[in-house]
Amino acid sequence: MSHTPGPRTRSGTGGGTGGGTGGGSFLGEVRDAVTPRATLLVLGVIALQLLFIASYVGALHDPRPKDVPFGVVAPGTAAGQTVDRLERLPGSPLDPRTVADEADARKQIMNREIDGALIVDPGGGQDTLLVASGGGTVLATTLEGIVGKVEKAETRTVRVVDVAPASPHDFDGLSSFYLVVGWCVGGYLCASILAISTGARPSSPRRAAIRLIVMALVAIAGGLGGAVIVGPVLGALPGGVLDLWGLGALITFAVGAATLALQGVFGIVGIGLAILLVVIAGNPSAGGAFPLPLLPPFWKAIGPALPPGAGTWAARSIAYFKGNDVTAALLVLWAWAVLGTVITMLASVLPRRGREEAELPPTAAG
Repeated sequence: MSHTPGPRTRSGTGGGTGGGTGGGSFLGEVRDAVTPRATLLVLGVIALQLLFIASYVGALHDPRPKDVPFGVVAPGTAAGQTVDRLERLPGSPLDPRTVADEADARKQIMNREIDGALIVDPGGGQDTLLVASGGGTVLATTLEGIVGKVEKAETRTVRVVDVAPASPHDFDGLSSFYLVVGWCVGGYLCASILAISTGARPSSPRRAAIRLIVMALVAIAGGLGGAVIVGPVLGALPGGVLDLWGLGALITFAVGAATLALQGVFGIVGIGLAILLVVIAGNPSAGGAFPLPLLPPFWKAIGPALPPGAGTWAARSIAYFKGNDVTAALLVLWAWAVLGTVITMLASVLPRRGREEAELPPTAAG
């Protein structure tokens, strides 16, 4: 009985074809997985990474005092001579000016007009240095070192008096900074979650308003929680809970509203821009680890205009300086909050290409 062979599979040719197809499929999957948009986002992440390193290392790697506001109290011609001597210090670490008396010097320190003062006693061999470690322990220590060298060169000694001492539970005076960083993180994370869950750009003014309301509620809760933790729970800051609560709510909402605004204008890229402004530029320039007079000129200039810097200044004022000199910082935070709210609402009514797709959840959009 003869057997008629059936169709035979050409394993060699099929394997070759399969190999070629497999190669093409792999490249196709690469093109599908790494879209031009994904490539741009990855490049953006790399840019943020490098900017993070450059900003933090650039601001904090070599702190040097520059033009620190400093008072001098001395009788007669001794005041002018002391000011001249301090002005001629190498690198201009101090910006000295004469002050009427010790009481006025203390008042100016508490009003945050100056960071320290030297009370000269021409009739004795010891002078008095007034500092305020609540404004930054590193700055107070730096002033002690600068004035100590000057006094030693004149064969004099100096007694240090801390006018606004940092809490013993506030190591290096950093609790205010960490508190503000926590509030800022809550702001941009909440706004980012709203974008990731339902689309970066709100499809209508109603949705934009709902996001802002949610942001306000989160700000109120986060502000209260932070104030209670650093106050009654840990005893890190001596400021009033109500004052810190209000500040925390404002900071959180300002950062959240700004993040919502950036997302409304730039889409998902707005999250990266918020990180750029708040984390990369804002944190190292906030005057936390090193107060503003110790920072390089660029970071010293931008710090007070960004939420972390304005918030840190206000938090320290509330905690250690009886709430003095907070007006400018609060105006900065209110500006971020108001502009963020207005831009978020405007972005919800302006036509945007591809808004429908942007509003879909990730699974549907995919």
